[in-house]
Amino acid sequence: MHVTRALLLAATCLVPVLLPPAAEAQPQRQGQPRRAAPAARPAAGGPVIQAIDIRGNQRIEADTVRSYMLLQAGDRFDSDRQDRSLRTLFATGLFRDVQISREGDRVVVQVQENPLVNQVVFEGNRKLSDDVLRAETQLRSRSVYTDAAAQADRQRLLELYARRGRFATRIEPKVIERDQNRVDLAFEITEGDTALISSIGFVGNEAFSDSRLKEVVSSREAAWYRPFSSSDTYEPERLNFDRELLRRYYQRLGYADAEVTGAAAELSPDRSGFFVTYTIKEGDRFRIGKVEVNSTLRNVTGERLRRDVEISPGDWYDGDAIERVTQTLTDAANLNGAPFVEVTPRITRNAETKTIDLVFDAAEGQRNFVERIDITGNTRTQDRVIRREMRLAEGDAFNAAQVTRSRQRIRDLGYFNPDVTINPVPGSQPDRVVLNTAVTEKATGELSLGGGYSTDAGALADIGLRERNLLGTGVDARINTTIAQRRSQVDMSVTDPSFLDRNLSVGADLFYIVRDLTEYSGYEERRVGGSLRAGYEFNEQLRQSWAYTLSRRNVFNVDDQAGIYIQEQKGVTWLSQVGQTLTYDTRDSRLEPHKGYVLRLGTDLAGLGGDVAYMRARLDGTYYIPFERWLGDPDYVLSISAGGGIMKSFADKPERIVDRFFLGGENLRGFAVAGAGPRDLNTVNRDSLGGRAIWTQSTEMRFPLPLPSEIGLLGRAFVDVGSLSNVNSGDNVRDDSSPRVGIGFGISWKSPFGLINIDLAQAVVKKSYDETQVFRFGFGTRF
Repeated sequence: MHVTRALLLAATCLVPVLLPPAAEAQPQRQGQPRRAAPAARPAAGGPVIQAIDIRGNQRIEADTVRSYMLLQAGDRFDSDRQDRSLRTLFATGLFRDVQISREGDRVVVQVQENPLVNQVVFEGNRKLSDDVLRAETQLRSRSVYTDAAAQADRQRLLELYARRGRFATRIEPKVIERDQNRVDLAFEITEGDTALISSIGFVGNEAFSDSRLKEVVSSREAAWYRPFSSSDTYEPERLNFDRELLRRYYQRLGYADAEVTGAAAELSPDRSGFFVTYTIKEGDRFRIGKVEVNSTLRNVTGERLRRDVEISPGDWYDGDAIERVTQTLTDAANLNGAPFVEVTPRITRNAETKTIDLVFDAAEGQRNFVERIDITGNTRTQDRVIRREMRLAEGDAFNAAQVTRSRQRIRDLGYFNPDVTINPVPGSQPDRVVLNTAVTEKATGELSLGGGYSTDAGALADIGLRERNLLGTGVDARINTTIAQRRSQVDMSVTDPSFLDRNLSVGADLFYIVRDLTEYSGYEERRVGGSLRAGYEFNEQLRQSWAYTLSRRNVFNVDDQAGIYIQEQKGVTWLSQVGQTLTYDTRDSRLEPHKGYVLRLGTDLAGLGGDVAYMRARLDGTYYIPFERWLGDPDYVLSISAGGGIMKSFADKPERIVDRFFLGGENLRGFAVAGAGPRDLNTVNRDSLGGRAIWTQSTEMRFPLPLPSEIGLLGRAFVDVGSLSNVNSGDNVRDDSSPRVGIGFGISWKSPFGLINIDLAQAVVKKSYDETQVFRFGFGTRF
């Protein structure tokens, strides 16, 4: 009897170890050939198998092949067992073909082994590297090749390309025969274009338009102005993220029961784009009813905590605000002597009145202490640089708010990728916690080349070299050169933000500055010098810095037609000055603030040596009011800023124009640089003389433009008011302290080439001798 079976495809590329049925298998030690099971008792009247011969095997031992079979020497011939032995051998994945035949009283097993993989190569891949592709495949060098394994790897690679948005990719595995039953496997890849999102739609939305919700989700429709963005590439994971964004958006604006019940993506017939649809169940909109705070803490009453709740009855329900208040109350309790506190919000819906009552319960939480702080991933940055940013130390009471603050401070260093984590894990005892801090280093050196144009300085070029984490110590060192039409400078600085690992920032600067002020005051100025700096923090909001500056100032190239007051300024003077700045900052971001305020008090004292002696003081502040709560977009922000300064000379030393205040340009839009304030009208150019007393006030509303947010355009409307006076320089000088007013609007564009600011302003209250400026433009970039 001769039995032949077609090739069966195995689903794995590894050599499996398959046992015969348990009743017929014997245990075997790992690494030894399988032994044949004891011969079954021969059935009466049937021929007995005297031997099983294995033929065609090259790498696999004959005893190994026999161990997979259900027929063994001493058994009687059985066609059912023979058929099952055939299937078992195919199932191992070791063989391309198997034949079992009978020759007299012997059974002959003819096998053809599957080849070994010599190497796996990829052809045609340009968007993904060989290493990325190889990590997805299961077939490796010296593994057993099967067609099923090759097809499985092909499918994995297609899925990898699909995750990158390339659904039109085609992959074909090609097998190249080698000697000694080996093969080379080549995946021929035709990378398709990225399948972009053709359209985004919404079903069930009544409160908000499609265009508004499109700004909420992170996915974007493909457009010509997104050449550098990946947000228009379809990614399945992003749809789940979008669902959460939509849900939080609705809940932030009063829809407490809003759900996003589905997010579907349909591939176009030509596989070039996706049609994405989100299904929304909005529900009713709720307002806040009662707001209460209950406290069982010994040191903190509910009435005390109630003052920190920003939610009021009648407000629209805001899920994010509830989270913020919960954290705020936790922080407030910590600061008032309750380190172990747990704040739990309770929500009660009133369906008839469509209101939600809020109760915040503050109770004693579990007492935990920090046992140890472990830091990993800092291959370059020293441990102490990270530890000094931690708001907790070993032995402190565990505080989740301080952990969050510590994580943010470490991120703000700029030395690590944003994926900084601080995970609390159980310590050696139930009340002990170990803080596992994980960071990933990133490049901190910068070589920058730049160029641009500004109304004040003209065309400019910039080159800089900076290392923000010198030798992993946290020291910031830089050198920068700027060459412009009306201002050029070279400056070098080094700053240790935590000198001797203390709350003390120490730094030094050297500078060389040349300014062409001929257009404004009829002279040029050159400064060269240096300064020593020191600063410290009183707390998270309050900090102070001190500086001593020594510089040589030279007023030269004075215009022949300049007035006597400018002519008297010609020559070299030395400045020896001590200054301090006290800053109180509660802004949510120093780069793009949306709420909070900042106050600065600066004082300078010159006269400790040098040629000038004066006292100068300046106070300024800005308050930011977010309008997201009412307008639904975080880009609506109102800023109100004001400032004033005064200067007084003493010791009968001559006053210099380079030390005075000037008004116009950046601090008073609608007026030219140094365009408002005291002037010498007895000269051809009406030289600007500056002043000893100045005050300014600016109100600016920042708002989004009706364009896709990823373009990076923001609008601004502003009113600037200011006054400059008090020079006492003679009868021909106009010194009027009455306020000047400029109004206008502007556009800021975060372009791929840098920040571009355009302002159009009109001076509506001015003097006849003031110089105005309608258009201001600023552009600069680094690459």
